[in-house]
Amino acid sequence: MGSTRLPGKVLMKLIGEPILAHVIKRTSRAKTISNIVVATTVNQMDNVIVQFCQENGWLCFRGNEQDVLDRYYKAAVEYQADVIVRITSDCPLIEPEIIDRVVGEYLENPSLDYVSNTLDPRTFPRGLDVEVVSFEALRCAWEEDNNYEWREHVTPYIYRNPDKFSVKGVKHGEDLSYMRWTVDTIEDFRFVSTIYNHFRHNNFSWMDVLTLLKQHPEWIEINRGIEQKEIP
Repeated sequence: MGSTRLPGKVLMKLIGEPILAHVIKRTSRAKTISNIVVATTVNQMDNVIVQFCQENGWLCFRGNEQDVLDRYYKAAVEYQADVIVRITSDCPLIEPEIIDRVVGEYLENPSLDYVSNTLDPRTFPRGLDVEVVSFEALRCAWEEDNNYEWREHVTPYIYRNPDKFSVKGVKHGEDLSYMRWTVDTIEDFRFVSTIYNHFRHNNFSWMDVLTLLKQHPEWIEINRGIEQKEIP
């Protein structure tokens, strides 16, 4: 709830339901996911997220607000995860097919520590981000990463140490990285609201969105000028 650019964004509503609900429902359609855990903070303002999870029967974990790596690691320990799939809660267009593709790449090669569709050069729209990391790699990062700013973003220690970890990027055939499908500003929210208001449900695919944007290219301009925060 403490987002600096758009406070309370995960509970902002799209067609009557909070963004967080859409993220969880779309993620739950991925065939490779066993459990979904909402990893929120111990900050009092996030009590409303915990209550929302309890009302819907969703697993929830509370941890450090700034040290998100610590929060992820302890959530993984709490729920005995052997593989962690990171989905951020401000991505209401997250695609189950892409989740399964990235997880599938990880499962096909036991030597991999980390697989994602976010490694440079990025090809997927921002907002379809999927990161898959082994528990052992996450534990190693948790023990060794002493960069405070990296720990806030969970995985930089892993993908920025390719000599230490085996990493792989998943690419799309076309470069769509100029599109913003995440929600970090009010312009981003207007963009995803436009998409949801068109479909009036959340059971559409990312390919449906691409088809829609070809018909309405002006919608891409709603949030094209928003700059993503860079990780130092």
